[in-house]
Formats: sequence, C-alpha cells, structure tokens
Amino acid sequence: MARKLTAAATSRRPGGPPRRGVALLLAALTVAAGLAATPAVAADAPTRTATVPAVTRAGLAPSLVAGRGADLGLVEQEAESATTTGTVLGPDRAAYTLPSEASGRSAVKLLKGQHVEFTLPAAANAITVRYSIPDAPDGGGITAPLDVTVDGRGRTPMTLTSQYSWLYNQYPFTNDPDAGLLHPDWWITECGCVPKETTPAPQITKPFRPHHFYDEQRLLLGRTHPAGAKIRLTMPARSTAAWTVIDLLESQRVDGPRIAPRAAVNVLAFGADPTGRRESAAALDRAIAHARRTHRTVHIPPGTYQVNRHITVDDVTIEGAGSWYTVIKGREVELETPAPDGSTHTGVGFYGRSAAEGGSHDVHLSGFAVEGDVRERVDTDQVNGIGGSLSDSSVDGLYLHHTKVGMWFDGPMKDFTATNNVITDQIADGLNFHTGVTDSVVRNNLVRNSGDDGLAMWAEKTTNARNAFDRNTVQSPVLANGIAIYGGADTTVSNNLIADPVREGSALHVGARFGAEAFTGHLWIRNNTTVRAGTYELNWKIGLGAIWFSALDKDIAADIRVTGDHYLDSTYNAIMLVADWPVKDLYSIDDVHFKDVRVDGTGTSVVSARAAGGATFENVDARNVGAVGVNNCGTFHFTPAGSEFALADLGDNDGGGTAGPWLGEWLLPNTLTCDDRPPVVPPPAPSPW
Repeated sequence: MARKLTAAATSRRPGGPPRRGVALLLAALTVAAGLAATPAVAADAPTRTATVPAVTRAGLAPSLVAGRGADLGLVEQEAESATTTGTVLGPDRAAYTLPSEASGRSAVKLLKGQHVEFTLPAAANAITVRYSIPDAPDGGGITAPLDVTVDGRGRTPMTLTSQYSWLYNQYPFTNDPDAGLLHPDWWITECGCVPKETTPAPQITKPFRPHHFYDEQRLLLGRTHPAGAKIRLTMPARSTAAWTVIDLLESQRVDGPRIAPRAAVNVLAFGADPTGRRESAAALDRAIAHARRTHRTVHIPPGTYQVNRHITVDDVTIEGAGSWYTVIKGREVELETPAPDGSTHTGVGFYGRSAAEGGSHDVHLSGFAVEGDVRERVDTDQVNGIGGSLSDSSVDGLYLHHTKVGMWFDGPMKDFTATNNVITDQIADGLNFHTGVTDSVVRNNLVRNSGDDGLAMWAEKTTNARNAFDRNTVQSPVLANGIAIYGGADTTVSNNLIADPVREGSALHVGARFGAEAFTGHLWIRNNTTVRAGTYELNWKIGLGAIWFSALDKDIAADIRVTGDHYLDSTYNAIMLVADWPVKDLYSIDDVHFKDVRVDGTGTSVVSARAAGGATFENVDARNVGAVGVNNCGTFHFTPAGSEFALADLGDNDGGGTAGPWLGEWLLPNTLTCDDRPPVVPPPAPSPW
C-alpha cells in the first residue's frame, strides 16, 4: 500500500517486550558488504539437468493448488528445475538476497556463455522471462543482452534492463547505492538503535538494504512451437553485465490481434502514431471525444503509442488488439509546479475523473498494455496505470508494467470489476481499493513483483463495502503483503494463491491500521492457499503468520471467518494475531473463527497470539510443525489467570507440534506458552495431504 511511514511507525514492535536475546535461526538478516555487485546467496547448488518439463504454479506442483489462483493460460517453469550450465542459487528466505525475491526462493545464475534451457510442456508462441542483472555502480541501472533460441535455431536477442529495479535504503527508498540513511532518526535493526541518537554513530554498510532485484520481459516467438521444443536462454559473451539471474519462464499460446469491432472509432484516423515516434495523447483524446458523441467503441490497433500523461476516460469503451500487440508506453514527466493532489510527476495512465468531480462511469478498458517509466517511489505522485474513480466500469485483459501502482482507485466509487489482467514490476501496490469503494470485484488476475501490497483494500476515511478479491495469484511482493484488507464491511477474500512475500508483511493480512475505518459486518477469508509465507518482520524482529491480524489503531471485532485455507511451508507461523506494543492494552482481536484449515509446515507454531481477545478453531489440521502448536503470549502481562488471548476448541483439530497435539487440552483456553522469539525448524516441502 502506497503510504508514508513515520519514525514512530517504523520503530514499533507489535506485541513484544524488550528483546530477550532468544536465538533466531534467521537472525543474520543484516546487509553484507558488496551487495551492489552481487547480493548474498545461499551456498551454490550443483548444476541440474531436467529430464521432464517441471510445470509449477507459484513454485508448487499444480495439484497442490488446484482451483486456486488465476488461470490465464500461462505455463510456469522454474529455472532451478530446468537444464542449466549455470549455478542454482538458494533456496534462501533471508531478505536482501537474490533467491529470497525469486519465485520458489531459488533461481539460476548465469555467467558469460552459460545457459538455462526449458522444454515446452505445451505448444507456445510467446514467453515471459523473469530475470535480474546488476545495477550500475552509481545506481540507475544498466542494459545487457540475453539470447533466446528454440531448438538451437533462430537466435533472438532480448535487451534486459535493471533500470526499473534495485532500490536501496529506508522507505520510501532511493536509487543511489551510496546514499546515507534517509532517516537517521528511525530505529533500525542493523544496530538496534536510533543512529541519530547513538554515540558513537553506528557504521552502516553501503549499499544499505538493497531490494527489488527482478524485472521481466515478454517475447513473441514468431510462430507456434510444439510441446517438447527447447527454449534456451544464454548469457552471451558480448554481455556488459557481470552475471544474469533467471528466475522463471512462462510460456503461452497467444491468439492473433483482435479485429476492430464493427463501426469502432479507430485512433489512427485521429492522428495516433503506432510507431511510437510521435506523442499520441492528443489523438487518443480526440478519438475518445468522438466515440462519446457517437456512442461507439474506441479501437487501438497493433502498435506502440507514445503517451506521456493521463488519458481521462468517462462513459467510453476502449479496446486494443490484445495486450501483446497494442502497447501504450510513456516516460515519466516532471511537472513545473506540483499538482493540487501533490503530484510532482505525471506519466502514462488511464484515469477516471476524481470523486470530487463526480467520478467517471461506464468506462470499459480491455486488450492493451500500459508500459510506464517509474523508477522511484514518490507517494504523492499519480503515475499509476489505471486510476481515479471508476463506477459501473471494468478493466479486462490488460498488461500493466513499470507504473507506480497498477490500479489505484480513490473512491467513492461502485460496481467496478478487474479481470484477467497481469500486473508486474510495480514500484508500489499492484491494485488498491482506497476509500469508499463498494460492490466491486477483482478476479482472475496475476500480480507479481509489487513493491508493496499485491492487492489491497484500504478503507481510509470512508469505508469500503461488499468487495471481493477472488481467484487471483500474487507472487513475490517485495514489501508488505500479498493481499491486505485495512478495514471495511462485508468483504470476501477467496480462492487466491499467494506466494513468497519477502519483508514487512506476509501473504494474507487483516489490519486495523493506517487510519482505516473499523471492520464491520463480516470478513470471509475462504479457500486461499499461501506458500513460503509467514515471514520475518525486519523492523519488529519477530516472525509473522502466513495469515496475520494486526490491531494498531483500533479493535478488530467483526465476524471474521477463515474457512478452507491452506497454509503451506510457512517460514514462521501459520496464523498470527498481534497488537502493537504501545497499544496492546487498548485494542483486542475478537470473533475470529478458523474452520476446515490445513497447515502443512511451519518453522515455528500453528498459532502465535500476541494480543488480547480470542478465536475458535474447528477441523484445523496441522503437520510438520516446528514448535509448540500455540505460542500464546497474550499481552505479555503473564497473569496468574493466564494469557489475555483465549482459544476455543470446537473439535476435530488434528496434528501435532513439538509438545504434543497442536491444540491439546493443556493449551486451552489460555495457557501461557510464550517464547518471544522461538527457534525456527525449516519444514519439508509441501506434499499431497
């Protein structure tokens, strides 16, 4: 979620007393010297040869996530499971490392002349490559070639770039690897101090906290290649990069360009330039105005159209020839004076009118890509792919790349749908319903490599209501959460697949924070799967849950029902309920109900309670649990009556922790079992239940 943090916010430690010195398996998460050139990696694994194409979904066997996540016709293959002459990195979950931000927490590093080769499991004519190359020594990125061949023929060069990756330092980050602390008055884990208030001043290794390493590119192969064809990615001898890391390859069969609808308004007739050499914003404006007057659809044929500002849309349908063929691309432009909303830049994007102006209605966007040029995070900037207030509207089949937020909506607005979109490599959120969004649905979308929450609902000042996030895949958010709900009424989060969150968040988050309106009515969290979540919170130095509830500025007291979720291979806990330490005696988390949940693998506990309140559990089955099933600290008062958080056993809660059944009678209702920072026992890989 794109927002500002204060020094107080970053120094808080939710639900924890002063550090007790408990040893942590992952405590060594500090920055190592030389990360600008090569981030720290786990010990190199041997070169691997793949005998059968290994198809995955979020790094898992597809059978483990059947019916969950987006279905966009993409076939995912992890580089570490392919044939390679390079070096396998990882797996590793420690922040600021290349494998930690890779899908499945592992990738392949190539040096000059080395390759990774994938065997197509199905016919395909298009691929997406997720990769990383080094930053420039002074920041700002470099470019480097990658050669693509199919069955050893037809070498096609791709030009990789790190111009949109490699951020450093404290929030909201910088592109300068040599920068000193952006906020010397904030508490940091590296020294366990506030540097400005510390004598002698701590020495901070530079570059400080590098992250956001990966980017991706798409390539049409020219023709359809059959299953069994071999796609080889080679780092050529002419490369200017010291190394190239390949994370994954997605292949798909893309249909040909869409034909213009009958009687559609063609933007070429109004002067749009499909070569991208001339600015086309004014031409799009003219075409949209004409389409509105004549009640017709706007068609954007194949081509790349240069647009360097917002295109305002209202009561109009705009269709491209498909996101692989119609590309709206622009550079970020600095404004001479800040806009009334605080923006200091503008850039390519399709925006509804602001809610203060009445918003926009009946806008339908489909079948094109938006390629931005956002390389730094400025929270006041409106440089999102899709924005404004869009009621009774839809966004379908877009590819949103290199903008600040893929879609950010400032309501009030209603009856909006986002379907079948791919949102990748954002500086901040993938999508955010911000303020007064109602009766809206986000379904069957892929969000990968967001710089903040992948999908979020933020009910700031005006509540959100009756919204749903359904059947989406969120991979590798490098900051914050996969899916986050901040307040609101009658919300549903269902059938989603969330994988590999990296830092300062986890997979699923329910947060009373950031000034959001209270949770009211119901919150239904149903049939979601998380994998390799339950991360380590770097500011607070505690492990989170794959799903975590956080009370920071008010109670969480709606009817919350978590049903049918699967929490797989959690680094720390599967479930966490926590209140911020300064307010732990003011706010509680109540009326949370878990039913028909499976937990397969935790580094620590099934449930970690660091708050007052209570929850019920029914048919929650667990295995491969690394610590006591319930780590119950309550509000850390350690009263004779036990914890301030009560657990109710409604039956059929099976499986064990290290001290017996994960929800044994001796734990009920509120036995204190507090270990502030328990040691981690890495679980085995998930397997069929």
